Amino acid sequence: MTYLAKGDVALSVSMTMTTTILAPIVTPLLTWWLAGAWIEISLSAMMLSILKMVVAPIVLGIILNTLFRSTVEKVVKVLPLVSVVSIVLIVGGVVAVSSQRILETGALIMVVVMLHNLLGYSCGFAIGKLLKMDIAKAKAVSIEVGMQNSGLATSLAMLHFGAAAAIPGAIFSVWHNISGSLAANYLAARMNKETLLEDDSEDADSDVAIATK
Repeated sequence: MTYLAKGDVALSVSMTMTTTILAPIVTPLLTWWLAGAWIEISLSAMMLSILKMVVAPIVLGIILNTLFRSTVEKVVKVLPLVSVVSIVLIVGGVVAVSSQRILETGALIMVVVMLHNLLGYSCGFAIGKLLKMDIAKAKAVSIEVGMQNSGLATSLAMLHFGAAAAIPGAIFSVWHNISGSLAANYLAARMNKETLLEDDSEDADSDVAIATK
């Protein structure tokens, strides 16, 4: 999405890598801090779950790519399809076991999910500009904050809190692909507009300089 938005892809990759490394520690601690007063949370169990779902596959991928590079290159094109199918199966499972709850509260949860996502885009972009980042970096921060790992969220909710808690993550899995595409197109257009304005400004400065000479 950052690439489509003409944002700073290197910054986006760096932020994603950092959050992935911190996730096994920060996510359980934040969950315990924000929700521990209402529900029982096992920090160690959640940390272990994230290690299995996030860190272990990355390490395994690095090992396989190192040992079997030629084989990996042959199958790598189908891996995005495998990822999409996996997410669809997870979401389908959540919907299947929570259909009644979704019918009762689906509209409200959808509104909350949309607001959460849009607030993330807005806050990320505003923080980027507040820190005087250029437009490409501000876009990367906006998308990084606005789009979340809904597959991980859904899986953790199913494992530790039950199917009902996984509904927001399941809805987000669908919604953020729609909002992300729209946001990427809007931000890409904004980059083009600002580039044109900068070019016009530079041309005007050149004309003034020539006239002065």
